[in-house]
Amino acid sequence: MEPGRPRSTGDGPTRAVAHFQQARLAENAAQALADELRGRIAELQGRLPEAETHLEHLVITRKTVTDLADRLPAQAASADLPEHPDYPRILAVFNQAAGPLRARDVCEALDHELLPKNIEGTRAKLKRLVKLGILTEIDTGNFARQQ
Repeated sequence: MEPGRPRSTGDGPTRAVAHFQQARLAENAAQALADELRGRIAELQGRLPEAETHLEHLVITRKTVTDLADRLPAQAASADLPEHPDYPRILAVFNQAAGPLRARDVCEALDHELLPKNIEGTRAKLKRLVKLGILTEIDTGNFARQQ
């Protein structure tokens, strides 16, 4: 035997076959995962146009409601309404709502950035409208127009 040469155990071909089988299994698993992901991507790509169309319609609706609310005179809503440009817009949002709204929903409708300070500011305005008897707080955090 030559010095420095590894000693052959006689199982070289068997090891090679085992490594080949492991590599083949890993390749099959990777192929199956890639196929599954391609299928999910295809499904999502099929659903994406419908979601984008729905989003476009919601944006148009929000802009229309905001535009109409901006045209309403502040005094028409209530003589007791505080003098801030958001109050008539808030009431317009509630006039269009089918049910109770949360401060976050009102922020979205007013096109305010959904930051905690904006949501809390809107919540404070909603609470003020409750104290004025214009809105009612149905349960914690859910506001509706006073009937």
